[in-house]
Amino acid sequence: MKLSDKIYVAGHRGMVGSAIVRKLVKEGYTNIIYRTTKELDLRNQQEVNNFFATEKPDYVFLAAAKVGGIVANNSYPAEFLYDNLLIQSNVIHAAYMNKITKLLFLGSSCIYPKFAPQPLKEEYLLTGELEPTNEAYAIAKITGIKLCDSYRIQYGCNFISVMPTNLYGPNDNYNLTTSHVLPALLRKFIMAHNKQEPTVTIWGSGTPMREFMHVDDLADACLFLMRTYNEAGFINIGVGYDISIMDLAKLIQKTVGYEGKIITDPSKPDGTPRKLMDVSKLNSIGWQAHISLEEGIRQVYEEAKNFNCNWSYA
Repeated sequence: MKLSDKIYVAGHRGMVGSAIVRKLVKEGYTNIIYRTTKELDLRNQQEVNNFFATEKPDYVFLAAAKVGGIVANNSYPAEFLYDNLLIQSNVIHAAYMNKITKLLFLGSSCIYPKFAPQPLKEEYLLTGELEPTNEAYAIAKITGIKLCDSYRIQYGCNFISVMPTNLYGPNDNYNLTTSHVLPALLRKFIMAHNKQEPTVTIWGSGTPMREFMHVDDLADACLFLMRTYNEAGFINIGVGYDISIMDLAKLIQKTVGYEGKIITDPSKPDGTPRKLMDVSKLNSIGWQAHISLEEGIRQVYEEAKNFNCNWSYA
């Protein structure tokens, strides 16, 4: 990749897309293009085709997607499947039609079977049933992987796929209805600390294990792979270690300085028991994560505490 190459970041306002833009700017890339949803609806094939025909990007980071936590996935499965299928199909096909140099498609660790062996190796894809609470999203992302591989096989397109672990960082979603677990817990502890509430309730039993990566590490990995990786299939991106939800809650509690009690709510779903990515493939080609979970949480806490006054306490 030359610093002057035209690079399209789809989903630049999201947590992942904005991190990729920050990384590209930091590295000196000067020809980055993007559009807001109002300017370009990626679900509309004609709009996408017109955009690619006009702009002719050299490289594409496909980070645009409809995303959310357990509640959102359970409540809007049709939207998660339909919107994501349209977004990725339109962008991937337009990239092929306009002969771009390379495309990187971002998936999710939820593509793996619910009870797959741990840690999750790339070859475990499609070896068992999916977690029901995010099945629609997972099916869409699996389709994206297969679509990239199919265009590679049939047309020779250099389309690669990466599967990030659970992410957090700047521009995260703190809506308690649609957010993922880490930002939801951070918001809960900040609110409880500010209101001096005696308890904070966490969903489920607190026993599920999760791996968390700062989104700036993901952006660094994506640029590394865009520069160096050209294989079919997909590659995991993660930190290589996990933590229980209860221990995560305790770490956030310590960071925020909250002195109350943590209560579990077993009536709420736990989701997949464990999701730890096997990152030996990524490590073997020369990339490792750099931001520890403790340091990463401290960073996002400093950001989140400055705007929590706008949150509803209902």
